Amino acid sequence: MTHFLDALDTLARRTPDVVALRWFGGRDGARVREEVTFGDLADRVERTASGLRALGMTSGDRVLFSIRPRPEGVVLCLAVLRAGGAVVFVDPGSTPELFAARIAAARPRWAATESLLYAVSSGALRPVARSRGLLLPDYGRLPVRHLYAGPWLPGVPRGARRVARLGRTTPAPAARPGSGSDLDAVALVVFTSGTTSDPKAVVHTARTLGGMLGLFAQVGDLRPGQRAHTDQMFLGLPALLAGGTWEIPARAPKDAPEAFARGVAGADSSFLVPADVTALLDVLEGRSTGTAAVGPAVLAVGAAPVTVALLERARRVLPGTRWLAVYGATEILPAAVTDADEKIAAAASGDLVGRPLDGIGVRIDTTVVDAAGDGDAAGDGDAVGELVLTGPSLMAGYLSDVDAGRPPATEHRTGDLAYQDARGRIVLVGRNRDMIIRGTVNIYPGLFEPRLRELPGVADAVLVGVPVPDGDERVVLVVTAEDVPAGAHWPGARTDTALTRAVTARLGDVLDHGALPDLVVEVARVPLAGRSRKPDRRLLVNWVSSLAGTVRA
Repeated sequence: MTHFLDALDTLARRTPDVVALRWFGGRDGARVREEVTFGDLADRVERTASGLRALGMTSGDRVLFSIRPRPEGVVLCLAVLRAGGAVVFVDPGSTPELFAARIAAARPRWAATESLLYAVSSGALRPVARSRGLLLPDYGRLPVRHLYAGPWLPGVPRGARRVARLGRTTPAPAARPGSGSDLDAVALVVFTSGTTSDPKAVVHTARTLGGMLGLFAQVGDLRPGQRAHTDQMFLGLPALLAGGTWEIPARAPKDAPEAFARGVAGADSSFLVPADVTALLDVLEGRSTGTAAVGPAVLAVGAAPVTVALLERARRVLPGTRWLAVYGATEILPAAVTDADEKIAAAASGDLVGRPLDGIGVRIDTTVVDAAGDGDAAGDGDAVGELVLTGPSLMAGYLSDVDAGRPPATEHRTGDLAYQDARGRIVLVGRNRDMIIRGTVNIYPGLFEPRLRELPGVADAVLVGVPVPDGDERVVLVVTAEDVPAGAHWPGARTDTALTRAVTARLGDVLDHGALPDLVVEVARVPLAGRSRKPDRRLLVNWVSSLAGTVRA
């Protein structure tokens, strides 16, 4: 197997003048700010990789990466991999304690950061960030070598090197060295959940990233000459390596949906998370032009549950677009795909996520089904169990296991209860373990509820996810008070009580930013269910749905 970056060298030789990257800018997001051809992209990647090596980067070095998708960031990301380094993604919005724990676990030697992030995380702009709810770590004080993207701003640490200059001032190697790297060395580290004592991160290698890119090429049927308009590297990079043009919008779709709607019209493909699809559809439905809206030929939706209601609306607003629902996890992505028509038609039998992509192995572990829970069969007697996946994009393992030298992962237990129908399609019927998905963040209540129960005045605390029609979930924290008299009861849940106000004021001290609830409510008691007498989360969702403006479970 060759390194996936070798495909870029091939494209640079065969089609050097074809546009590989097109980045939009301007107030309305319609102006082409920068175009990079395949020849230029390959050259910049090689020059930047040479510059990183000259600065002292060695194989295995980890780079804390905080640069948004844009040509400069794409070049640096690929150059780090070319130089044998690994890219590390850590959410800067987590609590300072959790951020520090993740940095300690990842042990980066470098930080690649936008100059604006340096500015707002230190100095005069730090109070502005705090006033908007962002308690950012001081990136400039991290004990690492610093690289920055964008113009110099106050807060950029002394000695930091500008990324763009690496590619301009470093001579290109006399001959392209090729990847020459260990395909099974760490290439990508993504923190997904965990606590300060046990931060959890997924590790991918160049081999598994190559597998991931190949699977995504199946999803979009990507071919040379196509335009992929997306801010998501998972589709943009496979489209580019297939010989197409990756168009990068000026801003994230959720921040500038009108600009995104203009840019994506007529494209060959795009990829969005469900919440961004809702923003796009709101814009298109709000127009009063009287003409049919135009979208991309194919729009894949994933990174969170994709509901039938969302796809029905999407198909109605953009009937000329083929809508795809993509299923997977950070540990193995993508795994299965289905189109809107098929998913809508199968809604009565469960949540159809589609046929496994070529190369994905599926196993249904029926031994884990809760005896008190979700039943033993579905459809025409198909066995229900935990969905277990294998394939070319399977992670190497979790960071703690990889760094401890434990054997690589051989499969991923998804936590989803599912069955395969007679046509081999995967149908989800529930969860084997508690998890809330909001946006692209997985929230495991069991990691945070013990801390919440230690807050003053709190007897019990339960985090639940309440669904909204676009497939996203709102996070609601349900608490009970310590001083409630025995036998006290009131129906449903209450907001704006003395306890909910006191708890809300303390949440930033005990929760990761990504796990902060959208709403805090108080109940007289937490209902229990099953032989194990666990919290009845489904009933709690129904209690709080009207308060959270969501749909019932």
